[in-house]
Formats: sequence, structure tokens, C-alpha cells
Amino acid sequence: MPQNVTGIIQSFTKDPITVSVKVKETAQHINQDVIRVRNKEEKLQVLCRLLKNEESSKVLIFGRTKWNVEKLTRSLASIGFSVGSIHGNKSQGQRMRVLAQFKENKLQILVATNVASRGLDIPDVSHVINFDEPESYDDYVHRIGRTGRADKSGVALTFVVTGDGPRAAYLNG
Repeated sequence: MPQNVTGIIQSFTKDPITVSVKVKETAQHINQDVIRVRNKEEKLQVLCRLLKNEESSKVLIFGRTKWNVEKLTRSLASIGFSVGSIHGNKSQGQRMRVLAQFKENKLQILVATNVASRGLDIPDVSHVINFDEPESYDDYVHRIGRTGRADKSGVALTFVVTGDGPRAAYLNG
């Protein structure tokens, strides 16, 4: 966005959110979309509805922190989903065991921090879900690159919490 436009936007808004997707720099066979929700409770409800969809066969969900990843993993397991997690607080052995279960389709869902965004080749990931927004565009590209591999199509979804105030009405409008 040009600097003069950014300045105008900053003068008329309070704490604006910018969502940008550079299609040319991401894989062509990844269907990308943004899911707007009002709050954390709605975010979990919408995620559960998405995961119950038959097309969500092998799902990689990214969270921002180790704590958020564990909390989400416990929530999904308590609902009855087949889920595991990997992050920096797990030993290499624990991470490898969960990753093997996910690759062998013993787990439908893998919840992870950015530790899983690079260097892992996991076949047939149907969906990548950014439950927590990535810190940077580079993180976004690496995360969604876990789906749509080997000329197969994939889906990448990013949750954005818009809140309930007038700003949310503008964003959801």
C-alpha cells in the first residue's frame, strides 16, 4: 500500500487490521480464504464445524504459542477429535512420534507452532488452518505451503478475530 494511503488510513482509524495475500508468491493450487469471527468462543465453534466436514481429512492447525497449541489440542480432544500437537516444549522423540501418527493417518489433526511450518514433508494435508494469525507474510507462506503439495489441491484458512464493536461492523460489512 502506498505510504500516503497508509498515512490517511492511520489518521481515520484506531488499531486497523490489514489482511493481505500475495497470490503470485503462493502456490497456485491452494485455495486461500479468511474467516472472520467476533471472539474466541465463536472461533472455536467455527473451527469445530470446519473439522467435522468430510473434506477436512488431514488438517494442520497453526497456533502462535506453545500454550495456545496445547489448550486448543486439549479442547479438540475433549470434543472427540483425533488430535496431537508439536511445539518447542516437546522432546524431539515426542514430536517425531506425533508427526509419524499424523503422517500415517492415525491422527486427523495436528496442532503446531511454526516448528511445523518449514522443512516437514507431510503428504496429503487437505487443510492448513491459521487458528492464530501468523506473525509475518513469510510465516504465512511457509505455513500454507504444507498443503497443496505434489500438484494436489489444498485449502488454507486464516482466522481473524474482529471483535464486537463498530470496527468489527466495518470489517464484517
